[in-house]
Amino acid sequence: MNESSCCRKKALPRSQDQRKRLIHRLNRLEGQIRGIRGMVENDVYCNDILIQCAAANAALNAFQRELLADHIRTCVADELRAGKDEVVDELLTTMQKMMK
Repeated sequence: MNESSCCRKKALPRSQDQRKRLIHRLNRLEGQIRGIRGMVENDVYCNDILIQCAAANAALNAFQRELLADHIRTCVADELRAGKDEVVDELLTTMQKMMK
């Protein structure tokens, strides 16, 4: 089974490097969210919490950009090479949802 088939079944075996990069970003994001929770629990000033929320949003956006780039390089490119142009519509739908 090639990567294209895996993607269409909503699973993709990622390389060790890809997985490591994505997990690293998620771990950092998880730490930021725990930090924000701690700030709320400790009644930290709202402005300080909001600044940390902005940093967490930036971290999530960085994760999404990296995942999207990987998706385009693998799944989308493979499907286009296989003549499955409908993957473009799927990508556009996904990007529209990401931009809400």
